[in-house]
Amino acid sequence: MSTVIAQNRETAAEGGTVTRAGRLSALGRAELTLLVRNRSMLVTALLMPLLLIASTKASLRNVNLDGTGLSVMEIAMTGGIGMVLLLVVYMNLTSAYTARREELVLKRLRTGEVSDMEILTGTALPAASLALAQCVVLIVAGIAFLDISAPQRPELLVLGVLAGVGLMAALAAATAGYTRTVESAQISILPMLLISSLGSGLFVPLETLPDKIASICELLPMTGVVTLVRAGWLGGTSGGDLAVAGLSALVWIVLAVFAVKRWFRWEPRR
Repeated sequence: MSTVIAQNRETAAEGGTVTRAGRLSALGRAELTLLVRNRSMLVTALLMPLLLIASTKASLRNVNLDGTGLSVMEIAMTGGIGMVLLLVVYMNLTSAYTARREELVLKRLRTGEVSDMEILTGTALPAASLALAQCVVLIVAGIAFLDISAPQRPELLVLGVLAGVGLMAALAAATAGYTRTVESAQISILPMLLISSLGSGLFVPLETLPDKIASICELLPMTGVVTLVRAGWLGGTSGGDLAVAGLSALVWIVLAVFAVKRWFRWEPRR
């Protein structure tokens, strides 16, 4: 794995990619090659969100959604976007950052002209691009085949997805900081996956929860992103709720970036 990234780094050192965009492109191509080679991770990233949407649709048929203003399919599809962010960006990148660190790739990259932020961003580019493409496919499929309305406020939908990508990438780097091996990454990501799936409104609207529990769930990392995505696609969210959601997403991004700067490890954990 490290050979692919080392070759791209050598290309940059020879002057072929001396600009920041060129360095990011080289790192992104290397990571894309490794992502495509990892068939199990790629299949999980591509198929798991779709399977979760199908299972959620089946499980919500008997749930009382009165007062939420949402249909089962609308909840499943907007929640599917959240799962794309979690599985494609957060899960993939936690493993990727951990693997590159343990293989000494990150340490070698830091000896060149590539900055720390460029290393982290370049590593995240393929997963982020794949997630954005999947979100577009989900939205188009929902409109074309599932009788879901077109986005009511596209700018909010785009903002929510981009904020989610940035947040998941930062949280992945923060999680990799205390993850010892690629194998243990499958364990270290579970808390974030579980609390987001159950408490951030992905598949269970907060309106159906008791008030005290809903108030706590509003503070979770993914809640603000999910609120923005759902409001952008389906509308019906008040300005106050949107402001709270946007502030929540921003605060979590800032906290995640701080955690990366403070605790991210560039050398193997031995």
